[in-house]
Amino acid sequence: MRLSELLRDLQYTCLRGETDIEITGVAYDSRRVEEGSLFICIRGAVSDGHAYAADAVRKGAAALVIQEEVEAPEGAAVIRVEDSRYALALISAAWFGYPARKLKTIGVTGTKGKTTTTYMIQSILEAAGHKVGLIGTIECITGKRVLSAENTTPESYLVQEYFAEMVEAGCDCAVMEVSSQALMMHRVAGVTFDYGIFTNIEPDHIGPNEHGSFGEYLDCKRRLLRQCRVGMVNRDDEHFEQMIQGHTCELETYGFSPEADLRAEDAHLVAKPGYLGIRYQVRGLLDLPVEIDIPGKFSIYNSLAAIAICRRFGVPEEDMVKALKLAKVKGRVEMIPVSDDFTLMIDYAHNAMSLESLLTTLREYHPHRLVCLFGCGGNRARSRRFEMGEVSGRLADLTIITSDNPRNEEPQAIIDDIKTGMAKTDGRYVEIIDRKEAIAYAIHHGEPGDIIVLAGKGHEDYQIIRGKKYPMDERVLIQEILEEDRQKEQKNGS
Repeated sequence: MRLSELLRDLQYTCLRGETDIEITGVAYDSRRVEEGSLFICIRGAVSDGHAYAADAVRKGAAALVIQEEVEAPEGAAVIRVEDSRYALALISAAWFGYPARKLKTIGVTGTKGKTTTTYMIQSILEAAGHKVGLIGTIECITGKRVLSAENTTPESYLVQEYFAEMVEAGCDCAVMEVSSQALMMHRVAGVTFDYGIFTNIEPDHIGPNEHGSFGEYLDCKRRLLRQCRVGMVNRDDEHFEQMIQGHTCELETYGFSPEADLRAEDAHLVAKPGYLGIRYQVRGLLDLPVEIDIPGKFSIYNSLAAIAICRRFGVPEEDMVKALKLAKVKGRVEMIPVSDDFTLMIDYAHNAMSLESLLTTLREYHPHRLVCLFGCGGNRARSRRFEMGEVSGRLADLTIITSDNPRNEEPQAIIDDIKTGMAKTDGRYVEIIDRKEAIAYAIHHGEPGDIIVLAGKGHEDYQIIRGKKYPMDERVLIQEILEEDRQKEQKNGS
């Protein structure tokens, strides 16, 4: 493809060379540069691509895209742009032939609920006969391959590559999580979503390496409503008016509010051993009964957002109801059948805010006891440990403190920090460093009517100890524990 074609959507200055040259590949990592490549210099979290411009030219790069001065050998065209990350997104879209334009695209943003909402949408649309690609926190599904996700939203080049694979695989629509970081770093620049969902907004991801303030975080999130044709927004969110400020899309709302276009009414909790769900009636733009096998009020919001999207696709109401009943999300209040007496679940809650939301929700089901097993990651803010200890001590009847990615720290030191938070409450706790032993303790001491939640790992299938990643999937650990129990029973019986 000609360089001029790749640059056609950008404002740029050609500092050296010609734009009427053939480009054989696009790279933003100098290690991937080949003869004839276009190398785009972007600033990363760890290194700055501008420092590798000369290396890229020596490896055969035919052109460079830069946003600041570089020293590079002669022989490569040099293109200057205002923002090379933005340029990467638009160049990638052109390189892959604008695949998003060949799909119905759905972007989901918000502090909470992105993952569950995307899976609910995928579940409903696939039940109605659509072939759906997915990009999210847990995985990316292109129709050609399933990849574990590194970030909630991948780099813009990968987004376009995945879209292209979806088109090639015969997908007709794509649903993706769009993080605030992705919007801030232009990972979805150049994509006009057919539908955008804004689930909610709360102070989160604010710090030196993320957003400087809540205002900046909110501003990044609401960019989605200027980058989609139809926006679906939670009418009940206390920041609703701020969320929609400056929107350019057609707007539709959902929630419990009488002002919402799509409303939930007459909500009831549904509980039995091994099953926690919620039932409600949809009113407004549709009129249908819904039951979801995922507990909590937040599940109503997530499912309403999914219903709002799928109504636009003309999905029959019967298909919506059936698909929502079956929708599951790995590591998000994921029920694991272990006993007829108590309920065991796995959830990704790994900070104080998400843990408080989860435990408060589970309290509404009036368990005999609420048991919370969790740990905190090493080489991360110590404050998280104190906060999570305090939340669990206050809301759980029993806390089982264990390990969760201790990284280069001593697991016991992390546990001691969690106990400092616990000490501010009257909560009971036990400490068991080994996570498998901790899970076994939770199962073996489960009482009738208990709800036991294994928090923090969710969809993750590894543990990082002393800088090394070890395989560790809680679902596998549970099955090993149950199998070991069966073998002991058989041995004792014989």
